[in-house]
Amino acid sequence: MHESFLFYICLLLVIMLLVMLAQKIKISYPIVLVVGGFAISFIPSVPSIHISPQLIFLIFLPPLLYDAAWQTSWKDFWKWRRVIASFAFPIVIITSAVIAVISNQLIPGFTLALGFLLGGIISPPDAVSATSILKEVKVPKRTSAILEGESLLNDASSLIVYRFALAAVITGSFSIGEASYKFIEVVVMGIATGLIIGVIFYALHRWMPTTASIDTVLTFVEPYIMYIVAEHFHYSGVLAVVTGGLYLSNRSHVILNHVSRLQTVNVWQTIGFLFNGFVFLLIGLEFTAVIKATGANLNSNLIYGIVISISVIILRLLSTMGASVFTMFASKFIKTEDSRPGWRGPMVIGWAGMRGVVSLASALSIPLVLKSGQPFPHRETIVFITFIVIMFTLVFQGLTLPWIIKKFGESERDYLIPEHEQEAMVKSEMKNVAIALLDKEYKEDAISNILLKELKTRLSNELAYVDGRHSRDEHEAVQNKLRFQAAYKHVIEVQRQKLQELNQKPEFEEDVIDKYVSQLDLEEEKLRQQFEL
Repeated sequence: MHESFLFYICLLLVIMLLVMLAQKIKISYPIVLVVGGFAISFIPSVPSIHISPQLIFLIFLPPLLYDAAWQTSWKDFWKWRRVIASFAFPIVIITSAVIAVISNQLIPGFTLALGFLLGGIISPPDAVSATSILKEVKVPKRTSAILEGESLLNDASSLIVYRFALAAVITGSFSIGEASYKFIEVVVMGIATGLIIGVIFYALHRWMPTTASIDTVLTFVEPYIMYIVAEHFHYSGVLAVVTGGLYLSNRSHVILNHVSRLQTVNVWQTIGFLFNGFVFLLIGLEFTAVIKATGANLNSNLIYGIVISISVIILRLLSTMGASVFTMFASKFIKTEDSRPGWRGPMVIGWAGMRGVVSLASALSIPLVLKSGQPFPHRETIVFITFIVIMFTLVFQGLTLPWIIKKFGESERDYLIPEHEQEAMVKSEMKNVAIALLDKEYKEDAISNILLKELKTRLSNELAYVDGRHSRDEHEAVQNKLRFQAAYKHVIEVQRQKLQELNQKPEFEEDVIDKYVSQLDLEEEKLRQQFEL
């Protein structure tokens, strides 16, 4: 027990060191973690690692998806909903079908059902890998929004394809009509489950006497409840978590106070980082065990894995280019955000197709035997090919994506006002609305109360602490503090409302608005601590 605990503590330290190395050499940390884990697995004293797929699906996947949903801009998600939906559903299904045909022709004894199973496993790109790279390289807002939105939904569609293909292999039968009906049911009811549970937790946050710690714990409970309930009824747990996460995150300014928001964001950033770090490191550590399991078929399976990896990359590029062409055609009949998306943006999106956590968990969750007791056909081959696809796309595409972005990327086309000008406009709006409030409702106090006078003249993020020495007696000092607190809190509240109004306007990026929402949260917390009586 103590040795196992010590081992995982050591893994945690290794993750920190590898991430710091990645920052030092300016390479996306998932790449360094996977390669580092693979290298560490060859050290004789390192014990053999076996990743439980149930552990990934139940422990890691819900919070990671939930965190991604909270980080996603609903405004951008809705703006690019058609493109995101096409990437998340039709392209995943098309990729699965084409991989099924290729693997059926390439691998001896590989049936179409097994091909669909493999296609469903390797079709969804990994969100963390792409977003961690995009943070280091400047890309248009639409590119990151589409990639983030796609990553929230494609896991669900790929897992649904995986379920149907696995059932077809186990039972030996498949009905396209029944599968289509079941697909719609799983999607619709998964979304409904997430919304229903999201509304319940909305009520808890909004109307129950929660504290910042309770709010933070509730945000950890929410994804697990959504996922477990949906999966219990055989609906999409992934879509339930994503839907509920988007619903609650879009209302975070209503259901959480400033203390809860600050504490929750900081805690989730740390936990999300650790979860992702462990998963990517374990991918590398597990790869040696997968290599040993493939045995004498290593060389042939390696060839299959490389061919299918290249096929997956080409398929995604063709799909993104095809989506661009289809958008140009569809814009003649329906309104689209951009009737001429061009090829540069789709090129970058197509290349950002690294595979990761969900593919790993899906492959490892394939049962060892069929119901008849016979070994599951080609299980080792499917698992090995999945690992090859993950390693190949993560390392090759991950290392070359910054170059692709610089070579073929395009400039910002949607938010034409530079970010620094947006910030200047936001600051000006916040200042004007605050001064207008002070002039209207606190005019007399701003003359007699030295604290309010200072606030009106400066209106800056730095708050000057003024104690009772400026007052004639302690009672007056207390009253001044209380009045100042009430007025300043009122100022912050109207500034928050103004930010929400600005967020509805298309010329402002949600990231810019969120930056100043966080600043207001910090100001309110500083106000509470400095003038707490």
